[in-house]
Amino acid sequence: MIDQILSNFASFTTTDIIRFAIDILIVWYLFYQILMLIRGTKAMQILFGLLIFVALYVISRPEIADLSTLNWTLNQFIGSFIIIIVIIFQEDIRRGLSVFGKTGSLTAPINETTHDTLSPDAIEEIVKAASLLSERRIGALVAIQKDAVLDQYMVQGVKIDAKITKELLVSLFIPYKANPTHDGAVIIRHQRIDSAGCFLPLSSNDKIDQQLGTRHRAAIGLSESTDAVIIVVSEETGAISIAEKETLTRRLSSEALRDYLHKAFVTTVRPDDSVGSSALVRKFKAWRNQSSHKEK
Repeated sequence: MIDQILSNFASFTTTDIIRFAIDILIVWYLFYQILMLIRGTKAMQILFGLLIFVALYVISRPEIADLSTLNWTLNQFIGSFIIIIVIIFQEDIRRGLSVFGKTGSLTAPINETTHDTLSPDAIEEIVKAASLLSERRIGALVAIQKDAVLDQYMVQGVKIDAKITKELLVSLFIPYKANPTHDGAVIIRHQRIDSAGCFLPLSSNDKIDQQLGTRHRAAIGLSESTDAVIIVVSEETGAISIAEKETLTRRLSSEALRDYLHKAFVTTVRPDDSVGSSALVRKFKAWRNQSSHKEK
């Protein structure tokens, strides 16, 4: 068998090898872009489920494990597999095409899905703003991006693109008719206030406490589809809550909010940071800076 493989490779021309390499690189690049696009979203979990489905189908085939009943059952779905994928990932497909349409580049998903962080100063400004809003019982909803991009929720919002400050955050939620952003959500990403007055998806979970208002339902709804951290200040009670990973943590003190944000955005160590190419680049830059300092 090995001799046959080697003989087949021996028959390849240089052009064939180049074509084969380009083919593999294109497929790898597209697959990697898709993974980066859905990283941090619920679609990632669904994708793993589909991969398990495909693996079971391959294993159940007659030439491998010959699990006839399982193979017949799974075979009924394979014919509609493409349609199923389009239906399940329609939001992500639309978002990916939108990014490509705006930028004309397939590299946008990678650039936009890098894990966001917050500096201690930015966290302090957010905590101060939440505390002040809580004291005055002014309702607020702040979504902080992590891996999953939140572009689709900014479409109907107001572009801000400003430094994170307590004063600006509070002013965006002050309830008066001339303020178009007070009823919507503020979205923070790349250490800046990106947009305000944004609309977030409401959770349809029937098990949610019926006493929770629209802001809390919107926070949970976004946490169900992305990995964002969402801060909610109740207009009725002034209580501060955080929604993340489909879980709402309620009645947080300022200290608890500060600790939560530090753990989520400052001390987080991602598994791929130790082996990823971006980590290698950072280590090389750090080494180069150290070398330059020594030379000086």
